[in-house]
Amino acid sequence: MADLIATYYYRPRADTTPEYAAQALAEEETTGTWTDISTTTEYVRRLDGVVESVEPHGNGFLTRIRYPAEIFEPGNIPQYLSVFAGNLFGLGRLDSVRLLDIELPDSLVAPFPGPRLGMEGVRRLVGTTDRPHVGTIIKPKVGLTPKDTAAVAYQAAVGGVDLIKDDETLTDQAFCPLADRVTEVMGMLDKARSETGRRVLYAVNISTRPDRILERAQVALDNGANMLMIDVLTTGFDAIRALAEDPSVQVPLHIHRTMHAAMTRNPEHGIAMRPFARLVRMVGGDQLHTGTASGKMGHVPVEEIVGDNESLTCKCYGLKSVFPVSSGGLHPGKVAAEIAGLGTNIVLQAGGGIHGHPDGTAAGARAMRQAVDAAMEGIAAEEYAKDHPELALAIKKWGSSAART
Repeated sequence: MADLIATYYYRPRADTTPEYAAQALAEEETTGTWTDISTTTEYVRRLDGVVESVEPHGNGFLTRIRYPAEIFEPGNIPQYLSVFAGNLFGLGRLDSVRLLDIELPDSLVAPFPGPRLGMEGVRRLVGTTDRPHVGTIIKPKVGLTPKDTAAVAYQAAVGGVDLIKDDETLTDQAFCPLADRVTEVMGMLDKARSETGRRVLYAVNISTRPDRILERAQVALDNGANMLMIDVLTTGFDAIRALAEDPSVQVPLHIHRTMHAAMTRNPEHGIAMRPFARLVRMVGGDQLHTGTASGKMGHVPVEEIVGDNESLTCKCYGLKSVFPVSSGGLHPGKVAAEIAGLGTNIVLQAGGGIHGHPDGTAAGARAMRQAVDAAMEGIAAEEYAKDHPELALAIKKWGSSAART
């Protein structure tokens, strides 16, 4: 494939044919404008977008539009987005339009680093092969001091989690300075490792303005950080790229997608998660939140999340795989549904579903690990809980269900 193909769902305005609307999309994002102009010449027309297909779909239509590779500046994500996700969302001839996917030629992927470690590298750090990783988010989101944050992290670590992360709203506030937080947390994770023999990763949120993200990353690394977290849509794709390309950053990059639903939630308008997933993989994320099969963020069909995850793990472009993260409303009773729906190459991220356990954080982490073990052994959680008290208490409190809540 020499050019970029973008797939859109759209509903034309009542006075507009599907074919005309698709052509309007192609022209708006390449060489067209709203009226005839004297400056369009034959050598310009070679850069026209081409409508490859139009077909009915649901209440609207699907179209595949081919954008000539030459119209893109290789390696420039902002410019890429301005073409396949630009002004088209405001076109008056369309009642709605949603970018579903992008297929990129090798020439437009080649300038990017891809994940430094990828899913396989993260598994090597933790020492796993095929089971899902279990993670937790420090709760409450904000307000804890560095020492209290570290105390919570220690309990989660000795309980059996593989990953502990900041939430998206915690960065470098005065009540919990980043440098102090990393120092305290990593000290307690070292203590947990000496007791359990297990390495636990801590994804410290370094999200900030892009021109300062390397500086903030260095502060975290100087204080012992073994993973970095970035809010991609609020910070920018090139902030991740800067970290992935810098030789001083040798730790995994955990990518949060806060704000995504402003674009992904409406099934008829906006941008689906898959284009974002492909871009995160290109710029160097090692882990990315993509959604749950059974959690509280229930606006995306499970089969769409499966496809998003496959875009992160497929063998393509010579890039390492990204570890998909399932997060939002998970607890031990939902683990089996997550694995059944999304497979075992996922990170099961539970915040309240660990810290809200009746016996506390360590017990909540054990219950999550027990639920994973049960699912991997093909045993129902309720059966496994008969001789695993932490799991039994979790199921008693939250139940065991595949339903989204």
